[in-house]
Amino acid sequence: MVLLVAGVVGVAGVSVFVGSVWVSPSVVLRVLGSELGLIDAGDLDPGVAKVVWDLRVPRVLLGAVVGAGLAVAGGAIQVAVRNPLGDPYLLGVMAGASTGAVFVIVVGSGATGGAGVSVAAFVGAAAATTLTFLFGRAGSRLPPVRVVLAGVAVAYLFSSVTFYLQTLATPNELKRALFWGLGSLGGATWADLRIPSVAVVVGLVWLSTQARSLNALLTGHESAASLGVNVERQQLVLLFTASALSAVVVAVAGGIGFVGLVVPHVARMLLGSDHRRSLPAMVLLGALFMILADLVARTIVRPAEIPIGVVTSAVGAPFFLWLLRRVRTGS
Repeated sequence: MVLLVAGVVGVAGVSVFVGSVWVSPSVVLRVLGSELGLIDAGDLDPGVAKVVWDLRVPRVLLGAVVGAGLAVAGGAIQVAVRNPLGDPYLLGVMAGASTGAVFVIVVGSGATGGAGVSVAAFVGAAAATTLTFLFGRAGSRLPPVRVVLAGVAVAYLFSSVTFYLQTLATPNELKRALFWGLGSLGGATWADLRIPSVAVVVGLVWLSTQARSLNALLTGHESAASLGVNVERQQLVLLFTASALSAVVVAVAGGIGFVGLVVPHVARMLLGSDHRRSLPAMVLLGALFMILADLVARTIVRPAEIPIGVVTSAVGAPFFLWLLRRVRTGS
């Protein structure tokens, strides 16, 4: 855990220094000290100060929040549906968010009462998740296989709407829609941090209080029920929490894939399946992974920038295939 904290701090620092324009560590520290009121640095270049404080620092912090949120959401989904391949895509969250965002990009915010891309993405994610829950329920229960099948079907439904909207888009709108669908932290502001930060903190605190129930669910639903866990209720609350977390962070960062799949497994490999330890590890690993992925996305073809989802998929897809093979062989 100490190494993970050090890793997050170190990578975050490098991400603030590095970009299309290199800013030395001493200048970054002076800017941070000045903005926090710790020192008087009146001779700083205003342009450099703006790059550091208004562009890079919010971007790095948002990356940490988004990574932590997706990682924790993925971990909760994997426990709720007892599927090691579970992640926010499984509930249709990403597909719904993409539909909402692309609708505003192509049709315009006037058709949504002035709602921006982030608001429309959140509404789309919430609508997709609601449909998944409605079709995935069997009475008062949420059978894992049924939830997964419902989520896949809902995702295809929303994806078809997204593809149709893209056929109506102009080249510029299509490029913007495709870029959003693969995720980006470009243009992050301090205001973008407010809601996602609160959502991630609240979600993490609540999940931490449910660590024993999460551990029981990992042993199987029958075993968890024998230990006094209300399995159906716990499943529903876990899925709702994971969906809300995913919807909030995806609304501000776009459809970033594989974070919710990869990070929870790595956290459990490092610190075991006890959620009293693995949940904090998921937060730190998710933040570390996302900051690193964003750093690569904005420097690998500098000064241009590629969608962050390209980087996370390049790492996540091989891991997914390895995990699939591992689950199949039972090793």
